[in-house]
Parts: sequence; C-alpha cells; structure tokens
Amino acid sequence: MKFINEYRDPALVEVLMERLHKEVSKPWSIMEVCGGQTHSLVKNGILRMLPDKVRMVHGPGCPVCVTPVHLIDKAVYLALHERVILCSFGDMIRVPGSQMSLLEAKARGADVRILYSPLEAVSVAKENPDKEVVFFAVGFETTAPANALSVIQASQEGVSNYSILASHVLVPPAIEAVMNDDDSQIDGFLAAGHVCTIMGMEEYYPLVDKYRIPIVVTGFEPVDLLQGIYMVVSQLEKGEARLENQYERVVKKEGNVDAIGVIHQVFEVSDREWRGIGAIPMSGYMVRENYSAFDADRKFNIDIKKANEDPNCIAGLVLKGIKKPQECPQFGKLCTPQNPLGAPMVSSEGACAAYYHFANTLDKNL
Repeated sequence: MKFINEYRDPALVEVLMERLHKEVSKPWSIMEVCGGQTHSLVKNGILRMLPDKVRMVHGPGCPVCVTPVHLIDKAVYLALHERVILCSFGDMIRVPGSQMSLLEAKARGADVRILYSPLEAVSVAKENPDKEVVFFAVGFETTAPANALSVIQASQEGVSNYSILASHVLVPPAIEAVMNDDDSQIDGFLAAGHVCTIMGMEEYYPLVDKYRIPIVVTGFEPVDLLQGIYMVVSQLEKGEARLENQYERVVKKEGNVDAIGVIHQVFEVSDREWRGIGAIPMSGYMVRENYSAFDADRKFNIDIKKANEDPNCIAGLVLKGIKKPQECPQFGKLCTPQNPLGAPMVSSEGACAAYYHFANTLDKNL
C-alpha cells in the first residue's frame, strides 16, 4: 500500500490543517479541476475541516459530465441501430440524452456493453464480424492513449468493423475558459495529477504567466489534496503565482512521452462543445483524417441536431464553479442518482453525486 497509507495519515492531515488555519489571512477561492479530487474532498470531510477563509470551488473536471447532449444522442442513435454493438465505460450508461440514456436504449433491446478497456471492444469486433462495434471514447487526456491504441490495433489487424465515437476534452483550455468567465472568481487551481502524468506540466506555464494565478499539480488522497491547498494558499498569501508539483512521486515535467506520441498519432486538437458550458476553442481531440475509417462520426455520417439542456438543471453553473450542487432547487428532489436531470448527478466523478452520496461529511453552510 505504498503511496496510499502515508497519504491518508491522520497525523499529517492535522499538521497541514494547523498550518492552514495559522497562515491564511484573507478569503481565497481555489478550484480543484478534477472530479475525482472533488469526490475525495467531499467523502473525506476535508471541506468541513478547512478554514472558513478557504473556499473550494468544484470545476469542470468530469469528462462524463461535460459530454454534450447531442453526443449522448449520437451514441443512443448508434446503439439502436440493429447492426451496432455500442461499447462504453460504465459511467456513460445512465447519463441522460435529450430523449433517453444508453441504459434506456439497452432496455429497448439495444446491444450496449460495459467494458473496462477500449481494447476489449476491438476483441468484440473481431468476435462479431457481421456487426459494427463502436466504442464511446470519452475522457480527458488520461484515457486518450488507450482509445488511440485501440484504433491503431484495429488498423494494424484489419478490423474494419471497429470505430470510436470520440468525446475527448482537454484540461488547460477549460482552466482558461474558467478564467475568462466574468462570473468566475478563482484565485488558484489544483491541477489534476492523473492528466499531468500523461501530458506533463508544460501546458500550464502559459496559464500561470497570463493570469497570474498559482497552479499546483495535485494527487487524490487526503494528504495530497491538503498539501496542494496549502501550497496554493502559501503562494497567494505571499503574492506569488507559480506552477508547482505536489504529485512528484507520479508526475514528471515532460509527462509520458510514449503516451503523448500515441495520442498525436491518432488524434488532433479541435474545438469542442462542453455540456453546460458551451464551445471552447481547441479544447478536444478529434480523429485524424488518416484514421477516418475508425471515426464513427464519419463512418455513419450521423446527423443529430444539438439539443437543449433540461431547463430544471443548473449543471453548467455547477461545472463552472458558480453554484454548489445543493444550491440547485431540484437537488435531491427531481434530480437524484436514480432519476438524474444532468450528468453531474450520475457520474462517479460528478460534484452533484458527491454531495448526494456523502452529505453527512459536508458543512451545513456549503
């Protein structure tokens, strides 16, 4: 359990909390970008323990949550096609589209399969040569290498009945969108350690310089998060703005060069629509032209019109950190994990799901 137990050490937590409470002198708003970090903050009771002057703001770092409605609709459309086997990670199955979710499509007879790796989907395609197999490729930079590898493998093995429906989004453009939003007042960021494990840290230096904000690359365990928060607060109290790496045991400055190479072989950067947020320029990956035979969008020529969000859902405001989940009038009422109005209530990294499942750890004033 190395790198786990020592980062859940109550004694270290007490030391960091004592330092935070002693050194913070004014209100600061810090955004943790990653939904996994949000869940760790909530379920471990860290939000309740922080000084009143330190306010954590939950960011758009849940790729399932920001997958736009029309892409869910495309996946449902494909799933309902009689010749298609639609494969996906489990998180996507219950996310509502404009008409239904993939789970509801499955209930109507669609062949929807939950897999743990896109490479499994290539195997499914080889086992079912009379079917078209589509993998719903959702995620930040973290899952992009495996999705790219599945395309490369299918290409090399001549598996022509395999394709991916790509919905990849990128973290640095999301941070820039938050900083450019007039309604967002963020003083510093915790960057997602797993994304930086793949991509490295170079993309964050321009953000620090442009917006004069501290960014600390942070892990996911309680001590990781508290140390990251402390590092951000220390910079803010000193009037500094630097990029720091709390997650040095995993993240290297250059990232994983081989993984980056695989990503760039299959994908190119493109504009991307974010659910609840809107279009962010150059914030996603699309399949390159030379792999177009494995791009479900091109292969099936899907024409799905953009659909509006449920008017009762404030997911966009939650994803931008403007509102907390409990500030939604429908939280825990019309919107529950069993009947979600928006993706943040059903995703395992969604802020609304975290607040719903771990309500007993939250300060009543949050």
